[in-house]
Amino acid sequence: MEEELKCPVCGSLFREPIILPCSHNVCLPCARTIAVQTPDGGAAGGGLGGGAGAGGDHADKLSLYSETDSGYGSYTPSLKSPNGVRVLPMVPAPPGSSAAAARGAACSSLSSSSSSITCPQCHRSASLDHRGLRGFQRNRLLEAIVQRYQQGRGAAPGASAPAPVAICQLCDRTPPEPAATLCEQCDVLYCAACQLKCHPSRGPFAKHRLGAPSGGGGCRSPGGAAAGGSTTRKFPTCPEHEMENYSMYCVSCRTPVCYLCLEEGRHGKHEVKPLGAMWKQHKAQLSQALNGVSDKAKEAKEFLVQLKNILQQIQENGLDYEACLVAQCDALVDALTRQKAKLLTKVTKEREHKMKMVWDQINHCTLKLRQSTGLMEYCLEVIKENDASGFLQISDALIKRVQVSQEQWVKGALEPKVSAEFDLTLDSEPLLQAIHQLDFIQMKCRVPPVPLLQLEKCCTRNNSVTLAWRMPPFTHSPVDGYILELDDGDGGQFREVYVGKETLCTIDGLHFNSTYNARVKAFNSSGVGPYSKTVVLQTSDVAWFTFDPNSGHRDIILSNDNQTATCSSYDDRVVLGTAAFSKGVHYWELHVDRYDNHPDPAFGVARASVVKDMMLGKDDKAWAMYVDNNRSWFMHCNSHTNRTEGGVCKGATVGVLLDLNKHTLTFFINGQQQGPTAFSHVDGVFMPALSLNRNVQVTLHTGLEVPTNLGRPKLSGN
Repeated sequence: MEEELKCPVCGSLFREPIILPCSHNVCLPCARTIAVQTPDGGAAGGGLGGGAGAGGDHADKLSLYSETDSGYGSYTPSLKSPNGVRVLPMVPAPPGSSAAAARGAACSSLSSSSSSITCPQCHRSASLDHRGLRGFQRNRLLEAIVQRYQQGRGAAPGASAPAPVAICQLCDRTPPEPAATLCEQCDVLYCAACQLKCHPSRGPFAKHRLGAPSGGGGCRSPGGAAAGGSTTRKFPTCPEHEMENYSMYCVSCRTPVCYLCLEEGRHGKHEVKPLGAMWKQHKAQLSQALNGVSDKAKEAKEFLVQLKNILQQIQENGLDYEACLVAQCDALVDALTRQKAKLLTKVTKEREHKMKMVWDQINHCTLKLRQSTGLMEYCLEVIKENDASGFLQISDALIKRVQVSQEQWVKGALEPKVSAEFDLTLDSEPLLQAIHQLDFIQMKCRVPPVPLLQLEKCCTRNNSVTLAWRMPPFTHSPVDGYILELDDGDGGQFREVYVGKETLCTIDGLHFNSTYNARVKAFNSSGVGPYSKTVVLQTSDVAWFTFDPNSGHRDIILSNDNQTATCSSYDDRVVLGTAAFSKGVHYWELHVDRYDNHPDPAFGVARASVVKDMMLGKDDKAWAMYVDNNRSWFMHCNSHTNRTEGGVCKGATVGVLLDLNKHTLTFFINGQQQGPTAFSHVDGVFMPALSLNRNVQVTLHTGLEVPTNLGRPKLSGN
């Protein structure tokens, strides 16, 4: 990492790094040495490559410092830094002139010149504004990293760093003279001679504040303090009025002010007190506050003693628990190792059995192949003979032998008797789950583990499913409840169908002849646990149902376990079945047990909200066929259609076929289709329905397969 912390110009660790527009970094002192001063209107970097001209050209190539900038300079590429980057060495002053004179001449031409800086890595140039190098941002992050790196390197055992000595930054002597003065505005270190020549105490430099230099060879840390050195203490001055010390305290603004702030009227109407009086007053207030802190500090010391005792107990108890945990885990590993040996024995036996079978088959096939090959060679030699009588003497026997040899290669003889795959599956998931859930029971409450579905108790009946589950044994996490989820029976998304504490749940109202996926998870105050395995449940293909005593009209009389219905009124009353259909094909029959005085019973399907005190089909919630002893009609919304000859009598059977795959409703009497398809475009949820009066009694027959031998439909009349 040290190479990343070195300046590409000087090859040393970064000192006050600044970020160039190209995102590369250089030291601020190094940036002063590679900044290039160009005349107004000239191209940036114009000072590069210039020949030996007038003294002004040489003066432009020297380090210059103004009131607002840290200076400029120009060099010609001839050397390399320790990092391999080209460095621009100092151009010497003209013969007969001193460096100080050159700097002074350049200082006089500063107002009529502009500057630029070229990145020593990518060689891109950037112009400087009136702020000069101070217009570039300081890389505080890099500076902090360098400081930490230096501190870590200096903290090595036996390492000692000599106290750094501040040197003049403008000396052309070798080595440079020690610095005697630091200009806080120019941020430049001067020796005594260079300060008199380049920074006279007159003109624009008269207001500059000069102070004692800090150590570090010209490299100072942020805030002016030298790295590893000390500086003379400086008292704060008013930021609004430079060089003015604070003399009063503004109570309203709660800040020190100088006398110029009072004269200019900014704090004229505020309450102002002498700085010394407020200083003593605040000191007294701080002393009073410290008394309370002192009491708390005593309590804190006692508390620290208590914490140290707890720390020692924790250390001792931790060692005990670690030893116990290691012993328990070692026991688990030993048990797993023993079981591993048993399983490996089974695998070895299976492998040896398979190999024996294959070797037996190889030997048997090799023997047959050798016999067949020998017979083939012998037969070819016989065929070559020209003796017809001799050939015919043995040809019949050879033909039989060849046929027998061919019959020996029966079907399956050239197929392997065993597979290369091992029919051994290790179900390690429960053990892995137990390992993952292994934890201390005295720890904070954890989420519940995976519930176990009790498949022997899960079942389906008609269009309802029942699921049962339990928690694994030795479960120490509390369980506040369970969440049961079911999909839509068509492979769709899961939805919550039950939330509660019971471990047995029945869901009604599902689709017939559909496959549902169900899963359950437990929850407590710590959160929701993982899902159980998914169980697949298939609802019934055919429906078993009865008349519903809760949905029927109060005049309806049910008997025979709610399979037989009649009525106590002469008016037609409606009763519904206990099943509801939304998909699939369903067929049921109603046997007419009693039929007196030629009533008009109606058979069909209806919504749950059908009107129950009038004939089925007179409202828009029912689709029905009403029939007498001679003919029948289809009815919906009180509209009568498709009159068909042929009625019912005692002993007749009426069949209802609801095909929700084709969205049709068809009726049958005694196995014969009654008229055409009664209704098309039937869609939604339907319940079997019947309307009758006291002259009729019918018995319901359900759980029937859709018959395939139903007769052709009778033609409908007008």
